[in-house]
Amino acid sequence: MLSTRPTTRPVQFASDNYSGICPEALDYLLQANQGDAPAYGDDDWTQQAADKFREIFDIDCEVFFVFNGTAANSLTLASLCQSYHSVICHELAHIETDECGAPEFASNGSKLLLAQGEQGKLDPAHIERLITKRTDIHYPKPKVISLTQATEVGTIYTTDELAAIAALARHHGLKVHMDGARFANAVVASGKTPAELTWKAGIDVLCCCGTKNGMGIGEAILFFDKALAEDFAYRCKQAGQLASKMRFISAPWLGLLETGAWLRNAAHANRMAAYLEQQLQGIPGLNMLFPRQVNGVFVQLPQALTDELYRRGWKFYTFIGTDGARLMCAWNTTPEAIDALVADINDVVGRLAKSG
Repeated sequence: MLSTRPTTRPVQFASDNYSGICPEALDYLLQANQGDAPAYGDDDWTQQAADKFREIFDIDCEVFFVFNGTAANSLTLASLCQSYHSVICHELAHIETDECGAPEFASNGSKLLLAQGEQGKLDPAHIERLITKRTDIHYPKPKVISLTQATEVGTIYTTDELAAIAALARHHGLKVHMDGARFANAVVASGKTPAELTWKAGIDVLCCCGTKNGMGIGEAILFFDKALAEDFAYRCKQAGQLASKMRFISAPWLGLLETGAWLRNAAHANRMAAYLEQQLQGIPGLNMLFPRQVNGVFVQLPQALTDELYRRGWKFYTFIGTDGARLMCAWNTTPEAIDALVADINDVVGRLAKSG
């Protein structure tokens, strides 16, 4: 009987979510599959993974594991807010543009207030305007500032920028949440320690991504202010985010952290994006939209070029303004895949030039 399994597809550039499981995460997953273990996080794998996070971040934080990033962000924000509160985030933030209202749903209505800022980063002046815009009872009271590290356009906040936002939050009695969908990439790119990019800069809670960094499933939530984690386990259970076989989420995390693969994977993805950017520069008609700091290249492509690349089977997102494309590299991106993409781009650009 012929196999009905799908054939392996070439490396793509739409998202680091497209990548498979890295060897270290898979190895620890298979080790965790030997025999039985206590359920609901009472296993040794989960304890060791949580302790490893505490060691790496150099702080005794509360650690929780959930299935995906939407749940991590939404449940965390819901734990920081009441339904009559609001969350200040960048207008391009993932919680605003790509989570189908989940933060509002999980919090029973906490409103997202959108702030502006160059290169995908929150501008403290815009944040303060939103905080002080109104103080009457008819307006949802600002309670949380949510920022993304690295940002949705591939830039990173410096420690000084983080500290400035955190200081503003403290002045007005707000908490600071960090969406760390590509936090490992930011750590590598910045040269700072995980602690320096989070709690030492005033961050209260971090949602740290595993799936974009080489895992198959699972995100970690780190409450640096442990008081904010009160009853959070109940919130996870109620939302269907308490895994019964938790070790199959936490063991791959331990694989990434204990072997150092989480930073190696991020460093490789960043290097591949730098190589891709280098190869694209100088091609006629292509313009970089944002500084490349982590593993994404944002480039302006003529629509005819985009259409032909799609026709040839390449996948990437085009959601950044007019003719804006995002080309994302991952832990498994290869120079050969980049060369193949760039060869097709050069070929199409040449054909379009002749026909034009």
